[in-house]
Amino acid sequence: MRKQFFSLVAVIVCLSGCSRGSLFSLSNRPTDEPYKLEHVSAIQNPEFRQTMGNLLGPPIVEGNKIETLLNGDQIFPPMLEAIHSAKKTITFESYIYWQGKIAQKFTDALCDAAKRGVKVHVILDSVGADKIDKKYLDRMKECGVEYLMYHGLHWYDIIATQRLNNRTHRKLLVVDGEVGFTGGVGVADEWLGNADSPKHWRDTHYQIEGPAVEQLQAAFADNWMETTGHVLAGADYFPVDHTQRGDLSAQVFKSSSDSGSESMELMYLLSMSAARKNIRLATAYFVPDKLTIQTLLKARQRGVSVQIIVPGGHIDEKIVRRASRARWGEMLQAGIEIYEYQPTMYHCKQMIVDDQWVSIGSANLDNRSFRLNDEANLNVMNQAFASQQIRVFDEDLKKCNRITYDQWKHRPIGEQLIEGFSTLFGPWM
Repeated sequence: MRKQFFSLVAVIVCLSGCSRGSLFSLSNRPTDEPYKLEHVSAIQNPEFRQTMGNLLGPPIVEGNKIETLLNGDQIFPPMLEAIHSAKKTITFESYIYWQGKIAQKFTDALCDAAKRGVKVHVILDSVGADKIDKKYLDRMKECGVEYLMYHGLHWYDIIATQRLNNRTHRKLLVVDGEVGFTGGVGVADEWLGNADSPKHWRDTHYQIEGPAVEQLQAAFADNWMETTGHVLAGADYFPVDHTQRGDLSAQVFKSSSDSGSESMELMYLLSMSAARKNIRLATAYFVPDKLTIQTLLKARQRGVSVQIIVPGGHIDEKIVRRASRARWGEMLQAGIEIYEYQPTMYHCKQMIVDDQWVSIGSANLDNRSFRLNDEANLNVMNQAFASQQIRVFDEDLKKCNRITYDQWKHRPIGEQLIEGFSTLFGPWM
């Protein structure tokens, strides 16, 4: 997963003799100046919706049905059922695809679909899927599944730093252009079960029907075209029928390292700047830069309640937790509430603003998601849907320990030194 990648990054940095950030571009904006968010309308204001649909991404579309799936027991069965029922096309993109029971089931299902004549396209990240059993790939090829490993690593990538940095962190599945899935889950046994043991991670995924599925498909097609040159088009991928399936307003917001104004960071900053009552954040990797911290602090100055859930001791990347904790002081002192989830690894990625605006998907609150990775989030504007997500968030809070400013300030000196050192690697996290 990330460990091998960070090791490679560290070696390259040491060999290069470059200062931090000179080898790896941390921002694709034309200058190093931060975004200037001078005036942002409140969530309830129609201007906010127009900004999200016109400035940043595709329009917010009506008529969607979205089902919340909690943990592997609820997530994997409908995904596999959708693959088994596919008649025309399957597009699947994932950062993680490791060997194990669930990966075997997905491989079997994808191969069975290809044998039935379904056109199956798979994108796996070459870093995230480094633990895949090569037998799965051989079998996919034999069965007619078209797959590719996104930005495979080679010795010459030491020079091609942009390619080395850019990973696809998206989690997308679309079947027949009619039903889609996205969220935080990868294909690995760590997501099995119901977050009922340290071995089984806590995560949330979403099943989508309605016009927003077309935007989900477009996110996949964009990376497929970039990597292969082939255009996925036609009714098999984008059905003409746009029948409304529900009452939710939603958009699929995608970003990549060279997407300019289509920035995941800007989407988060605008959302938090629009808050007037509350911000709830759930993230597996919380390594905020100065601008994100300033935006949250300004929200507190406006009287906005801010609650953040992050992993506790059960985290797959210890260096990320240390780099995160080093940044908490000013936020805790300002009254931002930070909670560490205790039972297992917490892998959820969610933002809920003013009980109405929800962003869910693959993006974490760190530099990798904001500036380097290809990401995709599902944004929903609906009070009832937000209320459902808040109930889940509050249930997770019950399994957390809140970290106070006093606790943070008086943590052992050794921890402070290690955390300070870990921040050196923050830009690549």
